[in-house]
Amino acid sequence: MEKGRLPSNSCKNIEHLQKRVSRLRRLATKYKRAEIIQNALLEISNIATHVVSLDAFYQGVHNHLQSLIPADNFFIASIDRETGNITLPFFADEKDSHPSELYPDEELSSLLERGITGYVLKTGEPLFCDAQRFDQLVSQGFIDDLGSACLQWLGVPIKHNNIVSGVLVVQSYSNDISYGELELELMGFICHHISGVMERLRHNEELEIAIVQRTKELSKAYDKVKLEVQERMKAEKLQKSLFQIADLSASDVSEADFYPKIHQVISQLLPAENCFISLVHKASQTLSFPFYVSQMSSEPPKPRAMQDGLTEFILKHKQPKLLSQQDIQDMVHAGEIYGTNPALNHTQTMKQWIGIPLFIHGEVAGGLTIYSLTDQNSYAARDLELLTFVSQHIANAIERKFAVEQLKRSHELLEDKVEKRTKAIAEMNDNLQRQIMQRKKMEAQLVYDAKHDNLTGLPNRSFFMERLTQAIKHIRRHPKEQFALLFIDLDGFKQINDTLGHLEGDRFLIETSTRLKLCIRENDTLARLGGDEFVILLDSIHQHKDAEDVCERILETISEPYTLAQQQVISGASIGVAFSCVASSDTSESILRNADTAMYQAKSKGKGCYVIFDRQTEYHFNQRIELEQDFLNAIEQNDIVVELTPVVSFDDKEIIAYEPISYWQHPSQGLIDNEQLTSLANQTQTMTMLDDYIFKYIDEHYQALANGLGEKIQIHMPLSSQHIKHKYGLRSLRNTIKRSKICASKLWVFFNEKAFVQDSTNHISAFESLSELGINIGINGYGTGYSSLSSLSFLPIKALKLDADISQHLVNDKQLQLAKAYQLIATTLGFKIFAEGVDTQKQKQILEELGYIQGQGQVFSLVNLVLTQHSEEVDIAELTQA
Repeated sequence: MEKGRLPSNSCKNIEHLQKRVSRLRRLATKYKRAEIIQNALLEISNIATHVVSLDAFYQGVHNHLQSLIPADNFFIASIDRETGNITLPFFADEKDSHPSELYPDEELSSLLERGITGYVLKTGEPLFCDAQRFDQLVSQGFIDDLGSACLQWLGVPIKHNNIVSGVLVVQSYSNDISYGELELELMGFICHHISGVMERLRHNEELEIAIVQRTKELSKAYDKVKLEVQERMKAEKLQKSLFQIADLSASDVSEADFYPKIHQVISQLLPAENCFISLVHKASQTLSFPFYVSQMSSEPPKPRAMQDGLTEFILKHKQPKLLSQQDIQDMVHAGEIYGTNPALNHTQTMKQWIGIPLFIHGEVAGGLTIYSLTDQNSYAARDLELLTFVSQHIANAIERKFAVEQLKRSHELLEDKVEKRTKAIAEMNDNLQRQIMQRKKMEAQLVYDAKHDNLTGLPNRSFFMERLTQAIKHIRRHPKEQFALLFIDLDGFKQINDTLGHLEGDRFLIETSTRLKLCIRENDTLARLGGDEFVILLDSIHQHKDAEDVCERILETISEPYTLAQQQVISGASIGVAFSCVASSDTSESILRNADTAMYQAKSKGKGCYVIFDRQTEYHFNQRIELEQDFLNAIEQNDIVVELTPVVSFDDKEIIAYEPISYWQHPSQGLIDNEQLTSLANQTQTMTMLDDYIFKYIDEHYQALANGLGEKIQIHMPLSSQHIKHKYGLRSLRNTIKRSKICASKLWVFFNEKAFVQDSTNHISAFESLSELGINIGINGYGTGYSSLSSLSFLPIKALKLDADISQHLVNDKQLQLAKAYQLIATTLGFKIFAEGVDTQKQKQILEELGYIQGQGQVFSLVNLVLTQHSEEVDIAELTQA
């Protein structure tokens, strides 16, 4: 081994030792820093336990944070979880002042939300930002460039339960100060540590605020309760006084003791050393003083005439008053009191005076007065209100006392009258017995009238329903027995009322009830439900034929002529029959409804017959009701189709007019033609609606017809007589025609001859009103109503339409002669006459030979013009070509 050189093993050991020393130094430095951090966190915890506010805590955090990292530029931002507002509870910066001072025109929360602080609050992630990163965030639009530029910015979010509640920020403006991962980790560790402390301190502050607020509320509540207790004590005292007054009014104390006791009650409420009560005697117009106590005099005033004293002033104006000495003197100087009687004035020594009128039965009966002579006993407005309230009860007590005294006097007089009245009562008893008997008869009559019809004397609906209910109960107890219910509706009753008058209608109903009684047994029940509706309960029948036989007898009896207004009247009836036990759940109402349904079915069959109810009848009835409802809906929804059928000249087959007819394609029942549609409209009383519907369609397309066929086109419009039965209907028809686009001279309206004969008065008046509009009026269905020639001669009509039945039954000489007569009548009176229902060439030929030159029917309807709700134009060229 060379001199001066260490062995190789020794060199390796020294190098190893040096590495271990270096490592131990690093560990010592790390542990030292960890100790510093731990001490700082312990100090922060100690601060949290001793500080009384968040501001002091934030200041302590800043001081200890500076021992760990450079934190001269440091601030804490906090966000409210409910409102989302951002605040700066702690701010320290070398260059910039507080943002609220730096940007005074902007709201602090909005300002911070746009900056880099708001960015960390939104993302919830730590951010280490240098100048380059800052410019990048600004350029990307994530943040706004606010405040002075810094070299490094480090922000760590403060989270509690994974919810961001704030951010801890340090920043550097010098190259000598830089932050790295160690500072970021340290800041994050500190944020995690202080988040709970901040939350606890914030909660403590909120709790202290809530305690202060609650203390204020409890203090107010205590003051309120204290005031309520005082008021309740006053109320209890007042209530006790009122009870005492009520007891006095019901007691037997004399007048000498009554008023002093009243005074004792008043003294419990307010000072009343000087008090008196005055009473008014209306008959003599005098004033008396039944009670008087005063420090000025022991002698009560004597009764006197009503004058102009202070007491009379209160009684006159009927208002309670609280007056001071000055008020009294002002009234004296004004001459309101003691003007004519100054000797009554003893008010010079009074300090305050209260006068309250006493009302009995709404009139002033007297007054209650108290006054004070010294300033020790002073009264306020609330004393006036209290005494006013008490005075009402005092007045009631006085009134009751008067009543008791009056009652005593009345008892004395009553004894004298008892003997006289005893004799009179004996006589009255006899009369009373007779009146009782008479009243019992009247009550029995009232019971009878309540259950019977006033006109016919038959049982009414109420009585009949009771009887029907009893019958149902009997049938349920005796299932082998049965009964029948007949629902009878008279035919033509309305026409009798309208033509002969209501008096004859009543006679008709009385005669009908007599005839019906002859058709049933004594144990059967006949009742009138109202109007022309009768019901019969056939009790205990053996078979259905029994009820059918009764129906036959009724129809035969009702069909016999009636003598009303010295003329023979023919009527009929429609009967619905329902039997018991059709269903176990039947009630009186359901059986009556079944009979009613069968009756309507009989009416629909042509009247003058009876129908026995069964489920098929009910089905047809419901089907008819549904059909009627569908029809009304079809009119509202414009589903009715209008077709124009031509009126033709026989010789050259030229179309001279069009008559609209309608039909309806029902969704389930198929095509409903014009005749069925008209019948349905008559049943539902909507014929005027159907007419208006058709007229509207014609009016809308009239211009197209006129353009295609020229000005000579005419419209024949058949109308229901329902339009003219009432003034408002005729007025509506006139307005419709006036508003129409159809030329008045080209419009023909036709009314049915049967309707004209039945109500000629209204028709004649309507014809005159309609003719003023310039339209043409005609009669259709001619030959079926047998209108007199004299009535036709003076009517403003211009045309007749021969009924289709006549045109289609020209098979013998008499029918041909009758049709010829109709043609001659029209020619003689100067009317145009049209033949309806010309369906074959043979019918057309016969009518031409009889002198008819124009008409309408299937033989001419080769092409009809159809108007629907969707058609906008009419192909007139096609129509004229056909």
